[in-house]
Amino acid sequence: MIFLKRFILKELIKWKESKYRKPLILKGARQIGKTYILKQFGEENYEGVAYFNFDHDEDLYNLFSNTKDPKRILEQLSFIYGKAIIPGKTLIIFDEIQECPNALNSLKYFQEEANEYHIACAGSLLGIRLSHTSFPVGKVDFLNMYSMTFTEFLIADNCENLVEYMKSIEKVEEIPDIFFNQLEEKLKAYFIIGGMPEAVKIWTEEKNIELVNSFQENILKAYESDFSKHTSNNEANKISLIWNNIPSQLAKENKKFLYQTIKEGARAREYESALNWLNDANLIYKVYNLTKTDFPLKAYNDLKAFKIFINDIGLLRRMSNLDSRIVAEGDRLFEEFKGAFTENFVLNMLCSTFNMVPNYYTFDRHEIDFIIQFKNKIIPIEVKSNKTTNNISLTRYNEKNNNELSIRFSMNNLARDGKILNIPLFLIEFINNFI
Repeated sequence: MIFLKRFILKELIKWKESKYRKPLILKGARQIGKTYILKQFGEENYEGVAYFNFDHDEDLYNLFSNTKDPKRILEQLSFIYGKAIIPGKTLIIFDEIQECPNALNSLKYFQEEANEYHIACAGSLLGIRLSHTSFPVGKVDFLNMYSMTFTEFLIADNCENLVEYMKSIEKVEEIPDIFFNQLEEKLKAYFIIGGMPEAVKIWTEEKNIELVNSFQENILKAYESDFSKHTSNNEANKISLIWNNIPSQLAKENKKFLYQTIKEGARAREYESALNWLNDANLIYKVYNLTKTDFPLKAYNDLKAFKIFINDIGLLRRMSNLDSRIVAEGDRLFEEFKGAFTENFVLNMLCSTFNMVPNYYTFDRHEIDFIIQFKNKIIPIEVKSNKTTNNISLTRYNEKNNNELSIRFSMNNLARDGKILNIPLFLIEFINNFI
């Protein structure tokens, strides 16, 4: 069995088999396993994998500086690889491609003149480079990669039986305690460990939370290092201030992002570029408020009102200096922050499940935690960190909009009460089975 089974492998196979395939850019944060998954994909689906890392081999720069001709580039790459690069049988991987703008630019020529070759690209800060690079529309494919989901965590932890059970639930009915209790305990573990592949690997192999904590600290230090390495000192300080302020932003009853909480007197124009840097680096998600809930939701983003969430629940725990026992045992000191913590988890799962960032919505002094557009439905979502059944906001929204379905994610059992469908937090990835 492959140790860390990632569902994105299915999407990579679709890309390989598509007759409309173009050079692929795999986007995602540092340390979420982009290189690992591309190599695994190549080894399982191709006769050979030609791997090139622009962070390690300076000779590659010269190659892409001297010519834009894909045939000449491929000839030189074959010499470096030591074998023939065969169209459709060799996967070409360009890693840390953001370090070589000429290589990024070459992708359009590969698409136009040598698209029979299969090229997949990744990089730890690829999103930053792409935000400053212009690609001709339609010349590359993009695929987003997220941290490991709860289901992927269960598979890594040898709990395939629980995953198979969740897959088998096709209608709204009570989940037996024997499954519910196990899934609840595993969810508590996921809240602590999160979905960074190396953290999951350490936990499943060692069951040592101190080692997990140490690894998470190292990731956070690496992120801080990226701030200073890839920006000016002034900009790095702003990025760091925003990044380290996120837990306190989430702790507020009103989680709307406020620049003045970063630093007294701070203005949007001073910190907007720093915030965008974090977003482009895939370290945060900006969840916009809606001016109205109508199709398409994106058309009604209020660009001045948004919340910020972190890319991984485990990193949020570590950034917040929360002891694992506080999270696992539900210490009263954790209760106030627990709602925000759970919201961040739900946001992470919704992003990976639907491959998009949801919205939120405020109206008449009420707030809907998340709003998603799915097929022909606009679905409001309420998040509860416990077993409360308070649905005032959902009820008011349904009345105002004549809405037929709304969802509450909580630790209550699977059930439907009128227009409100309660889905246990551990079943978020299977939401499609019920809507």
